[in-house]
Amino acid sequence: MKKILVNEVGPRDGLQNIENILNVEERFDLIKSLEKAGINSLEIGSFVNPKSVPAMANTDVLLDKLSTTKSHYSVLIPNTVGYKAAKKNRVKEICLVLCATESMNMENINKSIKDTIVEFKEIIKMTKQDNIRSKIYLSVAFECPYEGIVNPDYIHELTKDFLCNGVNEVVIADTIGAGKPEQVKKLFNTLVNDFGSSKFSAHFHDTESLAISNVKAAMEEGISKFDSCIAGLGGCPFAPGASGNLATEDLVSMLHKEGVETGIDEEMLRKSAKLAAKLTS
Repeated sequence: MKKILVNEVGPRDGLQNIENILNVEERFDLIKSLEKAGINSLEIGSFVNPKSVPAMANTDVLLDKLSTTKSHYSVLIPNTVGYKAAKKNRVKEICLVLCATESMNMENINKSIKDTIVEFKEIIKMTKQDNIRSKIYLSVAFECPYEGIVNPDYIHELTKDFLCNGVNEVVIADTIGAGKPEQVKKLFNTLVNDFGSSKFSAHFHDTESLAISNVKAAMEEGISKFDSCIAGLGGCPFAPGASGNLATEDLVSMLHKEGVETGIDEEMLRKSAKLAAKLTS
């Protein structure tokens, strides 16, 4: 594989679960720093209830400040209300999160999987009408902190359902970092064989120091897009044990050593990591 797309999730996933809440100007500075390093695909915030996730308040103001830049921005939305806010703010890509177990889905968005799927399909239908790109995260795709190992056949079933309903991208998310390389390889082998590789990306946490190994396993099955988070910040606030994401600087360093192109400047990326650490300390 000659080129990998790195999707930076630090400005959303990295900041949503820390004590030191950044203001809009600080969030803007972090994003611009990442862009200077060569990252042009970023998840910059979310339209969620600020009482639940205070760090994501004023994402509309942030989007307005970023309106003149050419990077590809996405935002996370939990429901139809969030979608309407994203549309109002001219968002070009929305991210949905469906947890693969009832317990985790209730913790995350306080809805059953069945009800969530119904609402998400309606949102995806709206994105088609509004010319907005959509992607869905299948969270706890390998293991849930409440219900244990997740059946890969169920992930396949969910994937097929959402692809048939027009979602642009499916992100296989190892939300608590419990996935093993052999599990990752097996799941992606099946998904890619049945649906092709272009519809997929992956999101790994480094809880058990296996994120890089899991990236390599996914790459072997043709996956060429990965989430990562500057300075390894973040983790799901509703998932016990979901420690930091795969650090962008670690991912890029590994890829460059393997001779894979990313378009990212490592020296500038290290500066971004220092800024992220300073802002969040």
